[in-house]
Amino acid sequence: MARRPTMVVDPFLALAAIAAAVIGVVMVYTATRGPLLLAGTSPTYYLKRQAVFVVLGIIAMGIVGLFDYRKLEAFGMAIYGLSLFVLLAVMVPHVGTHSPLGSARWFNLGPIQIQPSEFAVIGLVIAVATYCSRRPDGLRWVDVVKVLALGAVPIGLVMIQPDLGTGIIMCVVLLVMLAVAGLPTRVLVVLLVGAAGVVAIVLGAGLLHHYQILRITSFLHQSTAHPTGTLAGAVYNLQQAKAAIGAGGLTGTGLGHGAATNLGYVPEQQTDFIFTAVGDQLGFIGATGVLAVLLFLCWRVLRIGQLARDDFGRLVCVGVFAFIAFSTFQNAGMTMGIMPITGIPLPFISYGGTAVLAFFTSVGLALSVYARRGG
Repeated sequence: MARRPTMVVDPFLALAAIAAAVIGVVMVYTATRGPLLLAGTSPTYYLKRQAVFVVLGIIAMGIVGLFDYRKLEAFGMAIYGLSLFVLLAVMVPHVGTHSPLGSARWFNLGPIQIQPSEFAVIGLVIAVATYCSRRPDGLRWVDVVKVLALGAVPIGLVMIQPDLGTGIIMCVVLLVMLAVAGLPTRVLVVLLVGAAGVVAIVLGAGLLHHYQILRITSFLHQSTAHPTGTLAGAVYNLQQAKAAIGAGGLTGTGLGHGAATNLGYVPEQQTDFIFTAVGDQLGFIGATGVLAVLLFLCWRVLRIGQLARDDFGRLVCVGVFAFIAFSTFQNAGMTMGIMPITGIPLPFISYGGTAVLAFFTSVGLALSVYARRGG
């Protein structure tokens, strides 16, 4: 009997990513149309830009999916080195774009901006997967130290920019990949306790900007009656986000009909707080549906990791899963007041060309592992 050929492409994963991105384009348009009209600007400005990046992202996903992921292992450290070079280059005056507040996160390429820290997450995933897959007998203490050092350099560079949200994502991705790579439970516990200690030191020693600390801790002050200073702004943003989600009720106000969305009550709604536009217009049912699409996507990536033919492919999928899953949980959670406020985009939904390209590229890696699962 002839052997039944295996499917080269996981259509469910690819379609889930595209569906989420299409939802994102619609949400970006409805979240920005009202404020743009009030400003006398074309209401399709953000819509067109996001749509272009979604198309580019789908192309990137297809190209990466066709590429044999196993060849990346030979260049894992080179990709890691390139990530470090780009992270350093973005901080060079007249090379990277520097904001008035001193942050240096972007390259200006004509009409678009590229944020290299998003791709640095992928570089870290490939580097850690490369190192750990070459140690099939498990990780020793010396290996753990080396992997932590491997992650500390790009994480440190990202935090200096400063890009706190991406730095947190990289820490989570690193710990999850170490756990799956065979890290003993006692060592993982030590790392988690150590991570908590580092966070406490960073917050207490003033190593972060004051506004970053307030954004992180504002969800702890939601019941403050009369917050003052910068804290008042952070708490206000959170209160407006929760009000917008609550205004949607069970079924939502309908696309383009949410008052909180149309009148621009929620700051940065098309980026950090895009989930409030979903809750306001689509309600609890629609918001649950959007999260279900992203949850399904994460499950498919994790499932592909289980089907992977080698440790490298398995660890790459685990890193991609952690990248997308934590970003989803953190972004939605911060708008509901259950997680600290950080600048982490909602995968495929938030406005931002670099994030869209990075998430599609990550899915492309999982598709490549799926296509070669049988040999």
